[in-house]
Amino acid sequence: MNIDDTYKTIKTPSQGLYKERGSRFIACAFPVSAVEEIKMLLDEYRKKYHDARHQCYAYQLGFEKSIWRINDDGEPSGTAGKPIMGQINSFGLTNILVIVIRYFGGTYLGTTGLIKAYKTAAYEAIRNSEIIECVVKDYYKIEFSYALMDRVMKILKDENISQTNQAFGLDCSININFRTSVKENVLKRFSGIGGIKLTYIETL
Repeated sequence: MNIDDTYKTIKTPSQGLYKERGSRFIACAFPVSAVEEIKMLLDEYRKKYHDARHQCYAYQLGFEKSIWRINDDGEPSGTAGKPIMGQINSFGLTNILVIVIRYFGGTYLGTTGLIKAYKTAAYEAIRNSEIIECVVKDYYKIEFSYALMDRVMKILKDENISQTNQAFGLDCSININFRTSVKENVLKRFSGIGGIKLTYIETL
């Protein structure tokens, strides 16, 4: 079974700018990994750009892109958050937040004009960033007796499995992580050795 265990995001924060009939649209893109982090950034930028008319945004989280939100912040429905998200998806990104700050220039742009402005500003911010590919990994804790050390270590070496928090004694434990795409094979190999306890921690 082929499993896609990679995703794309941006490496560092970046900005973009779009101007239309006196209005300025300042787009800020951030790599993020949790909703709490996003809330902190949104609060920070509301204070930083407190004199702006609108602060619209879109974000997407998780390698499966299952957590997302769009916000028009008072602009007509569908004219801001949706086109921002459209650019995030166009680049195939996740774990990203894009905020677009609008300073009103005195002239109304209409629905089409607003969609173009938010879309272009978001595009510029993402285009100015460095897009990277990340690997999704599964994290487990493995516990076993010292007598099984050689057999466990052989699997870790064969499968190129990363190790942390090693504790060796009569009873041993190691925190391990490996690409999600090899999980089925790794768990099968460990299950072939009696006396091993595997505890799932998380997938990142």
